[in-house]
Amino acid sequence: MNCPFCNIITDGTERIIRQTEYTFTVLSNPRLVPGHLLVVPKRHVEKLSELKKEERNELFDEAIKLEEKILKYFATGCDMSQHYRPFIKQGRLKVNHLHIHLRPRELEDEFYQKVLIHENEVFQDLSSEEFEKFSKMFAE
Repeated sequence: MNCPFCNIITDGTERIIRQTEYTFTVLSNPRLVPGHLLVVPKRHVEKLSELKKEERNELFDEAIKLEEKILKYFATGCDMSQHYRPFIKQGRLKVNHLHIHLRPRELEDEFYQKVLIHENEVFQDLSSEEFEKFSKMFAE
């Protein structure tokens, strides 16, 4: 398997900055902002639903601990996200191994200036038809 995160585990731990029984944490490379962390399950999975309960608990516990460290020592805000995008080919910017991004943030930081300043143009008002469609689908 050609998985960069699995290779980190098997090739050595020089990139790993923190480890638990079921997870490891690395600085993202490439990164979006300084201090951009990735919390990664050690077992290769692609979706949250594939995690065992103890793996899921530890993954989120680690993400929360690291978010608190970011907020205490480094930044006033933190973006946390996880992406499942099987429609994108694996490459430098996309890895087919579940991971959680933690990005230290400040008001109008470089990431905001280059990317998020445009998010107002992307967001759209929720229509009543869309609300009906999705509220029924997700309520089941």
